Amino acid sequence: MIDVISGGMYTSIQDMGRYGYRRLGVPLSGTMDRYSARLANRLVGNEKEAAVIEITHVGPVLKFNIATEIAITGAGFSPTIHDTEVPLNTRLFVKEHSLLKFGLPNYGLRAYLSVAGGFLSEKIMGSYSQYPGITSSDTLEKGDSLDVSVFDRATSVATASVKVDKDHFHSEEIEVTKGPEFSNLTKAFQKKIIGKELKVSTESNRMAYLLSGLNNVSAKEIITSPVQPGTVQLTPSGQCIVLMRDSQTTGGYSRILQLTESAINKLAQKQAGKTVRFVLV
Repeated sequence: MIDVISGGMYTSIQDMGRYGYRRLGVPLSGTMDRYSARLANRLVGNEKEAAVIEITHVGPVLKFNIATEIAITGAGFSPTIHDTEVPLNTRLFVKEHSLLKFGLPNYGLRAYLSVAGGFLSEKIMGSYSQYPGITSSDTLEKGDSLDVSVFDRATSVATASVKVDKDHFHSEEIEVTKGPEFSNLTKAFQKKIIGKELKVSTESNRMAYLLSGLNNVSAKEIITSPVQPGTVQLTPSGQCIVLMRDSQTTGGYSRILQLTESAINKLAQKQAGKTVRFVLV
């Protein structure tokens, strides 16, 4: 059992998503940066789909009532156990009664905490991912208790540590392919969108990232059509919207571009005010 002493900000349980229910309007959800989440699970020997804690902006304070192994990946939150800093991207043994805290990220935006065997929270529609209206709560809060698998150190088959490519956090390039309505834009608009420096808005969240900087570029509305995480929409007023893991399943704005899977992971680590550029692949 792990007790949540403080929930931090936007801290939630996530796995690889809730599949098979988009026809009912249910978002995929799941970890925003799947690269980092899978790495966290790999380090403690879990299946890549195992549930992890996604930490955003401000980390939680967690008390471990059992001894277990954990790994922390993703953004540089400078985690500590009993006020002693512990490394990222490394398998860590946590003693019973340990207190885990997180500083503010010095790079990136989201970190991932895995525990050996995974978190055993409520599983709804085949997923542990928290989402408002589906799970009983959409974030972890003070007073919550998390069940975890019993850890057997003798049978651990985890990886000790890994080296992470820093470009995942620092590169401004966001790889995209052409969307269904890209060809409807004028040639001048098409050239303006690709390679243009755009800034991440403070209004960005798990549902969508808003990017500013596309002045005097717009697109007509379309008949409501399917969208998915990574779809880049352009509104008649010129707003650029990149749909993320909690996005709706349909939309009426022009779908001008589509992020690659790795690009979604990279964008999920961008803090407000950071600059990005679409690169056509």
